[in-house]
Amino acid sequence: MKIHEYQARDLFREYGIPVNDYKLVANAKEAAEAAKNWKQTVVKAQVLVGGRGKAGGVKLADSAAETEEKAAKILGLNIKGCKVEKLLVCDAAPIAREHYLGLVLDRARQGVTIMLTNQGGVDIEELAVSNPDAIHKLTLLPDEPVSDEALNAFMAQAIEAEAQRKQALAALKALYKLFLEKDASLAEINPYAMTPDGNMLALDGKINFDDNALFRHPEIAALRNPEEDSPDEVEAREKNLSFVSMDGDIGCIVNGAGLAMATMDLIQHYGGKPANFLDVGGSSNPQKVADALSIILRNRRVRAILINIFGGITRCDDIANGLLMARKQIDIRVPLVIRLVGTNQEEGKAILKEAGYSAGNDLDEAVKDVITAAGGAA
Repeated sequence: MKIHEYQARDLFREYGIPVNDYKLVANAKEAAEAAKNWKQTVVKAQVLVGGRGKAGGVKLADSAAETEEKAAKILGLNIKGCKVEKLLVCDAAPIAREHYLGLVLDRARQGVTIMLTNQGGVDIEELAVSNPDAIHKLTLLPDEPVSDEALNAFMAQAIEAEAQRKQALAALKALYKLFLEKDASLAEINPYAMTPDGNMLALDGKINFDDNALFRHPEIAALRNPEEDSPDEVEAREKNLSFVSMDGDIGCIVNGAGLAMATMDLIQHYGGKPANFLDVGGSSNPQKVADALSIILRNRRVRAILINIFGGITRCDDIANGLLMARKQIDIRVPLVIRLVGTNQEEGKAILKEAGYSAGNDLDEAVKDVITAAGGAA
């Protein structure tokens, strides 16, 4: 789950990470009112995508009147498909040096990796490609505490002055505490800026949370923004389906997240493009198949659907019955390619055969067939 910058800033403040002053506003008049107490302001679009600055969603203003003018220009912008409806107006802190400080869940190392550089700012993604050695990394392991001396030595690679390094170390500890306590998967400060008078401030923030841990954090779940999810994703969540919209033309209904990922990879491998990730889970419930087909078929880009079931807990005959249930409820307007293997596969195939469908065993062949059915060449 993603949150807006202003929400990340609120959490930074809660955990004692210094930030510059800011106010959330909904219109240009409110932006002008917020700017009256500051000599210079930064007006920022609040959208859940990156690249705001390059898209015209971040502007400097030198007066309340100019803040109002800039706010009016940003409101309503479409940035990577997201319409700007909220703005953050900030006191423009002077910057002597920009750093980047981030934490990311590192599954490969089974820990949380710190990322630090003294070359923070809008081009941090380009830096990771052009000069990866400029980004220093240290992995924190849950069962192996790291001493302040080791953290200080790590941070000295990017922050030379002791006074600023002491501030940064305190901010890192607070960010790590936030990360662990709130079950985050990513937390970053960019820029983490040094002002001319030597203060270290978080001038922007981004935090992502593990959806599977939200039941432990109702206060974080309450921060969810409706614009993050499509209506289809919201409905799928309500019906206990794991669903993510994508931009391809091949719908996917699969049981198991790992198999779903492998299915999408195979579609890409053979030259197709998946339209979604959809995991019906291990439940033997025909209605879930009907619900899954209904959601996928709302996407007018979908030209064919692959149903890939490797039955264990999920019974193949229940999947087949779910497909027939769906056919009675909705117009299945695109070709279906079905692969059924596992528990009750013969029963499932018999049900489908009687209804005029066929189901195979080989996944590679099924993927090639669905790409062809969608109008591609596998």
